Amino acid sequence: MTSNNSAPSTAASASAEGPGLTLYGGEGTGRRVTVRDLARAKRAGERWPMLTAYDAMIASVFDDAGIPVLLVGDSAGNNHLGYENTVPVTLDQLVMLTGAVVRGTKRALVVADLPFGSYQESPEQALRSGVRLLKEAGAGAVKLEGGQRSARQVEALVAAGVPVMAHLGLTPQSVHAFGGYRVQGRDAESAEQLIADAKTMQAAGAFAVVLECVPEELAARVTDLLEIPTVGIGAGVRCDAQVLVWTDMAGMTTGHTAKFVKQYVDLRAALGDAAKAFAGEVVGGVYPGPEHTFH
Repeated sequence: MTSNNSAPSTAASASAEGPGLTLYGGEGTGRRVTVRDLARAKRAGERWPMLTAYDAMIASVFDDAGIPVLLVGDSAGNNHLGYENTVPVTLDQLVMLTGAVVRGTKRALVVADLPFGSYQESPEQALRSGVRLLKEAGAGAVKLEGGQRSARQVEALVAAGVPVMAHLGLTPQSVHAFGGYRVQGRDAESAEQLIADAKTMQAAGAFAVVLECVPEELAARVTDLLEIPTVGIGAGVRCDAQVLVWTDMAGMTTGHTAKFVKQYVDLRAALGDAAKAFAGEVVGGVYPGPEHTFH
């Protein structure tokens, strides 16, 4: 297995025209990115980006930018729907949001979260929920939280033809059990448990594992141990891929943001300035002008 401790290849590096994702489906291939494309990227040592998306318009922007994987996360709860955290998000809401993202894209693999309460009860419940996201919304894969405790659910989904991305480390659906958002795997016992969970998820058939808020050294160890890709968020640079919530990345989030967040544009300020300019022209009788008026 190729180590990912080296710098990304030129083909996978960012450019003015997009990430240059030569291993993946998408533009020029006549198909969407698949889990097999991501497996090939792991073997070749090519890193890839993932962003969240919750509607067709934003999804189309990221799709055109060449982002190969879009996550319709239950992070929509606190970044799109106004909830305090991800727990209140329902399966019906995820089906609606995922369908919008799928309709807004042509190239990206769309991964949909299984929200809290939609899979924990049993493998049968997980399968019903996963099938809805693929059949009704058009998702290409689903994501669920938990390691060994979710192994039977992953096995049932994969056996039925539903690709699964696992999520370990800080799992936001368990925020109440954790007592807040805390880095996971800092002591030897919890680190070994995370490694065991990652191996279990791979054995159960997961095609990738998200590692959230874990020490970089632990994430690197897991990445080297697994044959499937690791997706880091607050897990250091040595994962196979990186994901961010798009509202964090674009500067839309207010208040405190996590240490791992990098803001690439202040979109909130830009939209606020545009709204103020519009309001000023309306109040001043400047808009609509003659060029915006019918006779």
